[in-house]
Amino acid sequence: MSAGGGTRAIIAALAANLGIAATKFIAWLLTGSSSMLAESIHSVADSGNQGLLLLGGKRSQRKATPEHPFGYGRDRYIYAFIVSIVLFSVGGLFALYEAYHKIQHPEPIESWQWVPVVVLVVAIGLETYSFRTAIHESNLVRGEIGWVRFVRRAKAPELPVVLLEDLGALIGLVFALFGVVLTLITHNGLWDGVGTAAIGLLLVSIAVVLAIETKSLLLGEGATPEDVRKIEQAFLGGEGVERIIHMKTLYLGPEELLVAAKVAVPRSARAEEIATHINEAEERIRAALPIARVIYIEPDIYSPSAGSPPAAGAQTVDTAPPAHA
Repeated sequence: MSAGGGTRAIIAALAANLGIAATKFIAWLLTGSSSMLAESIHSVADSGNQGLLLLGGKRSQRKATPEHPFGYGRDRYIYAFIVSIVLFSVGGLFALYEAYHKIQHPEPIESWQWVPVVVLVVAIGLETYSFRTAIHESNLVRGEIGWVRFVRRAKAPELPVVLLEDLGALIGLVFALFGVVLTLITHNGLWDGVGTAAIGLLLVSIAVVLAIETKSLLLGEGATPEDVRKIEQAFLGGEGVERIIHMKTLYLGPEELLVAAKVAVPRSARAEEIATHINEAEERIRAALPIARVIYIEPDIYSPSAGSPPAAGAQTVDTAPPAHA
């Protein structure tokens, strides 16, 4: 995923949420609606989250240092994980607390009754714009895969985070509108609390999904099966590499992949020839998969009888040699 696409989606969401948060707070002050307060905190949390994503993207661009020789690409994962925690605690748990308080002591909306409805309708329009921007930017990189698979497999966290946040915001606004309208119709503040509880449960659910996905990225994910096949073909697409004994890949950041492999070379090859063939293999790999920026290749002699056991988690074992004319 291009960082530019993710940044555009974040900025669109940030602009929408800042405006929405201000209007929601005004509506809450005028009406005392708990749904409006929950939605106000939700928008503030979302604005803070987008700020965190922008900060993570900025910090990830720092150059490698002796202390961090592989750079800071994973900062984007760290800040995305913090976003899930903020969404869970500030957004979800606060809304559930406010819902409990409102259900225990329901109060009708007595003054400025039209304000929350107007604010929520306007907010739905702004969030729809933000959501459409995130969808447009995601479609540029999503390809043919489905949305669930895109969220689960995306290595750059910004677009999935913004997509889920905007989706949650839209559904949350519908819940808030439901609670406010029923409160106005029935003059029973219980419905306001019910809408607030629905918002809290929704935010907690989205936060859990985000936490699970970003935790996987933090632990370290390897290349997709499609990219692994590209690397294999690049390895075996030239001379000097008889087979891949085993191979591992690891994302150092959303746009930087590490490739480490042990490959079999001819027994009769000289050191100079082996070095040349390894360099050529690296060039082929980078041409096939430009994000493979860090490549370590260990030459070895393949012995079917003795075998060279692959390390735990190896992605490719005993790949057959290419056919030569």
